[in-house]
Amino acid sequence: MQTITFEDYKNAIKAKYEEEKNGEYSNNLNSPTAANLRNLCVKRFDTNNNQDDLIAFKSFFDFPFDRNKKNLFGEDELNKLEAVKRFFLGKTENPAEDTIQLAAILVDLQPRPFNEYRKQLSAEEKKLIEELRDTTPPPKKETSFNTLIDIIEEDDSLKVEEVEQTQSLESEIAPIPIATFVATGKPTKSRMIIYAVVTAFSAGLAIMIYFAFFQKQCMQWSNDHYEKVSCDLEVNGLGSFNIVEPFDKTVFDLKKIKVCDTTPFFNTNGEAIVWYGKTANGIDFFNGHGRHPENNSPLRPVTRYILNKYVKK
Repeated sequence: MQTITFEDYKNAIKAKYEEEKNGEYSNNLNSPTAANLRNLCVKRFDTNNNQDDLIAFKSFFDFPFDRNKKNLFGEDELNKLEAVKRFFLGKTENPAEDTIQLAAILVDLQPRPFNEYRKQLSAEEKKLIEELRDTTPPPKKETSFNTLIDIIEEDDSLKVEEVEQTQSLESEIAPIPIATFVATGKPTKSRMIIYAVVTAFSAGLAIMIYFAFFQKQCMQWSNDHYEKVSCDLEVNGLGSFNIVEPFDKTVFDLKKIKVCDTTPFFNTNGEAIVWYGKTANGIDFFNGHGRHPENNSPLRPVTRYILNKYVKK
């Protein structure tokens, strides 16, 4: 069963956006300006009592939704909604998680948030795979020994009986009878080649089985980056601070970085390329979005306010 990723969740939100552009709130979404998204936000939350949605609102705007003050969206809030606009229009590749969650609410994606989306989609996919497994006949085995017959036919010294024995390998993969390759007198070059090919094939098959079923990959946060580790480390009890997690290539490249006043914080379009997360000891900066590996809080794109407050000049 394939794992539903956060990238799948983002693609589902974009697909729902394209659908909603022609729906009830087309006036807000056909031209997703910050002002139009603000108005849509008020409409969505005016009767919304979903706790996950309210938490997402507070995480995005840094204050809870208040129906009595729903028109008091200032300039800072409008600037924040620009990130949602860029996501809808496909102008940003790595939006912050808070931006994604608010976008899901504005287009009313169901289910949400990501954890609920992943659970439901995974269950449906599992059911589909099980149905296909019950109705689809097992695939026919394909032999990889056809080339051996060509080699054998080139050696006039090999007996016809040995050719027939080798051909039987095409129908099943089984231990190779020694008699197939042993003949009276000195072994021929063809027999040695056949034995080498079969040995290499068996070794390759064993390696593939090992990596497919036995070699598991996990990762663990180490100081300022993720490292690949054995999943057995989780059993050994290394403590709860650096938790051993299943390997996730979407977050494996996340790194904590040191910044200064000369660090490039924005790209040529003015979009943040550095994210930050607050901790009990201050603030940490990272090279990508996601969650803080040490306290699981969502990372946010840097702003001029954050840089003026925390970055020494």
